[in-house]
Amino acid sequence: MRVQRCKGTRDLCPEEMARFRFVEGVFRECCLKWGYEEVKTPTLEYLHLFTSTGTLTPTLLSKVYSFLDWDGWSGERVVLRPDATIPVARLYIENLRDKGLAKLFYITNIFRFEETGKETRDRWQGGAELIGVSSPVADVELITMAREILGKLGLKDAELRLTHAGLIRSLLQELGLSPQEQAKVFDQILDGDAGALAKIKSERPELGRAMVSLLDLQGKSSGFLKNLRALLSFDLPDLAPHIEDFISIVDLLKAMGVKYQIDIACGRGFEYYTGLIFQFFVGEEKIGGGGRYDALIPLMGGGDVPASGFGLYFDYLMKSAPAAFAKGKTAKVLVRAAGDNLKEALSAVSRLHEAGYVAELDLTDRKRQGFRWTLDVQSQKPVYILRDAVKKTRFEAQNMEEVLRLMGEGNVTKDSTA
Repeated sequence: MRVQRCKGTRDLCPEEMARFRFVEGVFRECCLKWGYEEVKTPTLEYLHLFTSTGTLTPTLLSKVYSFLDWDGWSGERVVLRPDATIPVARLYIENLRDKGLAKLFYITNIFRFEETGKETRDRWQGGAELIGVSSPVADVELITMAREILGKLGLKDAELRLTHAGLIRSLLQELGLSPQEQAKVFDQILDGDAGALAKIKSERPELGRAMVSLLDLQGKSSGFLKNLRALLSFDLPDLAPHIEDFISIVDLLKAMGVKYQIDIACGRGFEYYTGLIFQFFVGEEKIGGGGRYDALIPLMGGGDVPASGFGLYFDYLMKSAPAAFAKGKTAKVLVRAAGDNLKEALSAVSRLHEAGYVAELDLTDRKRQGFRWTLDVQSQKPVYILRDAVKKTRFEAQNMEEVLRLMGEGNVTKDSTA
């Protein structure tokens, strides 16, 4: 019988795992420097966590892996988490509610059924959640932090696209739809159903150019929003607070020199968001995004606690930051023992580790690749012979202090490319 991995999953071989750890390290370091604390939630959650508050669209719920925990502790239906933010909100409610402000981050995988075979069902991402504060500055902090992470991964030119769920929701309220109908149309919009927008236009012609202007809103400055505010001030006054919030955020971004694209109908995949939605793209591929979800924690019984956050998709980041990854690799040393000089060779490996290098003992007679340095440890003088594979040089030394000095003089740092 042929043994093979489950369809829709992937193995991470050593090179891919090294890239994963590199992306993970950059993400974790940036989050910690911004004052965020790491958390981890269970892989299994109760299904009702994602259904009782109406937080996921029907399309996403159809991709959930669920099963009855009949032989477990609950007898309830459980799921492999299809979303990372909702479990963190639950964690906050159960463990950190008394803390008030919480700045949390995570690195985790989510599971979604994928029938086309083009995407994996097990997806890794890093995310940050800013809970307990609601302001344009908080939203801009998250955008700035995400951009900093992408920049350190060599993706400084990722496009930032902005929309605002509050504007869409307020517009749907103006249509006179029932709450259930509003939720259905909102889900259709977020699932990328352009026909839902067209249907709204045709069925409510009395909203005229105000509705057309909102749904077709695209631009690269707050001037578009300010013109819209003037246009809607009479026809749709309930939209004013959301427009003001949007203007405040884009003005802050402009003052910081951040480029962005406003696209009001671009919000797919953000079911529970109530305010700003921001997404990062490379070409037409989305590599991350987030926004404000002030209603989520209240819907889950956690009180009137605002929140916002973002997630970045590791599957893309791992393959799209080759230059940054190569720069972060560590210089490697292959240590070879001559004759019965194993003790001294192992001692040399330990000394190199202490100095911050990656050092391996040569266990085969085959030629090894990927090492900047080769160190032969002999029983006679010179005890150490050091070779630089990049500069094609050879050095002799009598002790490890001299070896380390020679490596330093070779202008090789511990963070140089192997």
